[in-house]
Amino acid sequence: MNILVLCTGNSARSILLESLLTHLSDRRVNSFSAGSQPAGQVNPHAIALLKKKGHETGGFRSKSWDEFGAEGAPIMDIVITVCGSAAAETCPMWPGTPLRVHWGVEDPAAATPEDAETAFAVAFDILLRRTEAFLAAPIETMTPATLQAHLTTCGAVQ
Repeated sequence: MNILVLCTGNSARSILLESLLTHLSDRRVNSFSAGSQPAGQVNPHAIALLKKKGHETGGFRSKSWDEFGAEGAPIMDIVITVCGSAAAETCPMWPGTPLRVHWGVEDPAAATPEDAETAFAVAFDILLRRTEAFLAAPIETMTPATLQAHLTTCGAVQ
């Protein structure tokens, strides 16, 4: 199952969720992330937090969602938006018409420097709980309608 996580800048929340899905899924999913207006670099607070949590961080980069709409790109089964502006934007047409869901989280990159560490920890913890709820179900055998409902339910986990 291929999952694409979208945010505007692809520097913080989308990177965190991509890492969580990869780290916790035991290869049940292939996760990717991208942005509508990539920041050009991954936020250093995101990288520091992921390293602290024991996640591999070597392959992360801020990239455009155009990479995943191009010919030869992996076919996505699910697209998850994690920020309000990406959820409201007109996304490219994805081959295979994946399920779409919004798992909005406050932008930790918008926090003041003195609050950044806490803001990233809060965003990570929310996304962790949603990821755990998502992966606790037999997602591989769910019908599209059941999977869509499950994704929506997981997006409400705080």
